[in-house]
Amino acid sequence: MTNMDFSFLLEGYYIQIFLRGLGMTLLLAVMSVMLGTMLGIIPALMRLSKNKVFQLIATAYVELIRGTPILVQVLLIYSFFRMPVTLVFGIDLSSFIPGMLALLINSSAYVSEVIRGGINAVDKGQTEAAESLGMSKKQTMVKIIMPQAVKNILPALGNEFVTMIKETSIFMYLGIAELMYSAIIVRTSTYAVKESYVIAAVLYFLLTFPTSKLMAYFERRMKRADAR
Repeated sequence: MTNMDFSFLLEGYYIQIFLRGLGMTLLLAVMSVMLGTMLGIIPALMRLSKNKVFQLIATAYVELIRGTPILVQVLLIYSFFRMPVTLVFGIDLSSFIPGMLALLINSSAYVSEVIRGGINAVDKGQTEAAESLGMSKKQTMVKIIMPQAVKNILPALGNEFVTMIKETSIFMYLGIAELMYSAIIVRTSTYAVKESYVIAAVLYFLLTFPTSKLMAYFERRMKRADAR
C-alpha cells in the first residue's frame, strides 16, 4: 500500500476548490431541507385529511418518491426539464435548477412523513379540548397542534439535513461543483486519487458530525424542558 501525499494542498488553488465545493454542498442541503419542509407540509396534511382522494394522492406521491433512488429522480427530471446553459455567479442553472428540484421533491416526501408523525404524536385530547372551546379545525392546527408538533419534528429535520448533505453528492453527475465534484477536479489535476477522496470524506464528516451532535443536544434540552 503506497503512502498518501497531500503536498498538493500547499498550493492554495486546490484548497479553494474544496472550499467552494463545501460551500455549494452546504447551500444545496440547506435549500433542499428548508424548501422541502414547506412543500412537505402539503402531502402531510393531505394524508391526515378525511378526504380519501387526498389521502390516495399524497400516499402515492410519498411512496413513489421514497421507493425510487434519488439518482434516478435527478436524471429523470434533468432529462425532462433540459434548459439552455445559463451561468449566474458561475453556476450553470441548466443543471442546478433540475438538480435542486429533484432534491427538493425527494426531501419533501421524507419530511412529509416526519411532519405527519409529529402531528400524530400530539395527544388527541388537545384537539378535543380546542373543539370544546369552539375553535375551528384551522385554528386548532395552527395554534394548538403545530406548536407542539414542532418539538417532535425538529430532531428528525436535523437528521434529514445530515442526509441531504450526503445526498448532494449526486450533483456531480450534473456538473455542479459541489464537494464530490470538486474532489474529482482535484483528482484529475493532481492524479492524487486517494488523497482527494480522503479530503472529501473528512469535509463531509466535518459537516455531518457536528450537526448530528447539535441536534442531539437540542433534543435532550427539549426533553428536559418537557419533563419540568
